[in-house]
Amino acid sequence: MDNDRLKKLNLLTESDRLQKQLTFLMEIDKMKNVMRQTVLTDKSRQETDAEHSWHFAMMAMLLYEYTDTDKVDLNRVIRMALVHDLIEIYAGDTFAYDIEGNKDKEDREKKAADRLFSILPLDQGEEIRTLWEEFDAMETQDAIYASAIDRLQPLVINFITEGHTWKRGVTYDQVYERNRVVKEASPSLWKLINELLDKSVELGYLKK
Repeated sequence: MDNDRLKKLNLLTESDRLQKQLTFLMEIDKMKNVMRQTVLTDKSRQETDAEHSWHFAMMAMLLYEYTDTDKVDLNRVIRMALVHDLIEIYAGDTFAYDIEGNKDKEDREKKAADRLFSILPLDQGEEIRTLWEEFDAMETQDAIYASAIDRLQPLVINFITEGHTWKRGVTYDQVYERNRVVKEASPSLWKLINELLDKSVELGYLKK
């Protein structure tokens, strides 16, 4: 954060903890300017990370009935949705199908996490980092459902926008493989994925 904004925050409170929290909250405002490859459904522009995270959280809430609700904690999933892309403020968005860009993605994102989460008070920084790491590992039931929705969101948008992002050389096999986690999270949503992919191939949105 630049010095001018830090000085303004310093005037708000004498509490060190609150100051760190406010500094973090103002720093993540930058998420509103991180552009993703997916476009809005009206194709007017690319969506931002902040918009994607909001949409992801809403989808996770509304589609929750299609997963095993006895094993998945919706509250934790929504929290994952809110924090999962925060590190892209520093690491940038990496296109899911960019082979070269993904080679150093893990290292870039770890460094970004070190920098960003250290702004917060230690307990909150560790809490958010743990959620981010859990989401990234895709090992718990919460993370599996969260990851499934994270992948479903751009897939549905790509179908609505006639394969806008897929037309950059993305194939059916690549999309199928990336969305395989949906099968574990929800048989119903996995059925939807397959129907959307088959229809996309039929309509020429996606190459098989």
